[in-house]
Amino acid sequence: MLNLPFESELRAERFRLLDTLEGLTGDEFNTGRTLCVGWAPRDVLGHLIGVDRLVQSYLPHGPCVNAANQAHVDWARRLPPEELIRMARDWAAAPALTSRLCAVIVLGDLAIHHQDIVRGLGRTRDIPGPIATSIYRDGLMLSLLLNRRALRFSPVPTDSLLLSALPRLPGLPKVYGTREALGMWLAGRDTVKSELWFP
Repeated sequence: MLNLPFESELRAERFRLLDTLEGLTGDEFNTGRTLCVGWAPRDVLGHLIGVDRLVQSYLPHGPCVNAANQAHVDWARRLPPEELIRMARDWAAAPALTSRLCAVIVLGDLAIHHQDIVRGLGRTRDIPGPIATSIYRDGLMLSLLLNRRALRFSPVPTDSLLLSALPRLPGLPKVYGTREALGMWLAGRDTVKSELWFP
């Protein structure tokens, strides 16, 4: 089968997410805090699996993306935890064609949600360089849709010489941080703001 751009990274990050989830206690998985308000880790997982079923899970809701996302969560909450994890193993091993074709976007969303779980539970993890970059890239894209921070600030990643050297819009105040912290903040996760530097 043809391996599409970013598909290998997508599969690997899905399995890393599964490792994180399978290391949680039952209470953490079912009711633990995440950076997604009102969602436990199992709810985040249900949403991510729902993204893989793009056509059947989003089209019925038209432009109401939040309603589709909540439908994913409601669906996942009806499943026993062990069944949800079993389905997640299949989801990790065999991404849907829509996710494979849009892997560059889906990867960033996945990585941000992985951090929502890890950070929400007060944990840390080693983030591979390409995944940190995907969080930063997706944060920039989400910011244009959600909060316009990428148009009001000039983010400067401190852990990537290449990204820190890119040309920036003139006149904007700079904000410094790791790719992961900047990406999470750009995506609206305000709890990471203390990790950023606003000179």
